[in-house]
Amino acid sequence: MPLPLDNQLCFTLYATSMAINRTYKPMLDEMGITYPQYLVLNALGEADGMSVGSIAHRLALESSTITPLVKRMEQAGLVTRQRSQIDERQVQVDLTPRGRALLVQCNCLNETLVERSGMKLAELDALNRQIQKLRDALNGGQADDA
Repeated sequence: MPLPLDNQLCFTLYATSMAINRTYKPMLDEMGITYPQYLVLNALGEADGMSVGSIAHRLALESSTITPLVKRMEQAGLVTRQRSQIDERQVQVDLTPRGRALLVQCNCLNETLVERSGMKLAELDALNRQIQKLRDALNGGQADDA
């Protein structure tokens, strides 16, 4: 007989991810972006001027998933896209001033998560590091670019 769902780590992580997304959704809606667009903003906040492929790798997604997101973000004035001068096959993505301002505004998401969790920031950081360690182990010891 399988373990009850609440005893399965995969379900706990899934349900927690869904709860975080529900927490973020009203704030993201107010900002006019989706959760995947929020992730792209954060990736570009770490290293502006990334290629679509690099963004996809950073977010553990396919380039074909990132391309339409970035196109919509460009239409919204959050990013610019241009072909790389070094390799025309690559599209470089840069934050616009509007995109940078929105990224700063996104800090409220983390603040809300800390507040609603009832946990201290140090506790959430430790939990995050443990989950990253598990992710890396499940990925065969290859850490994501975190």
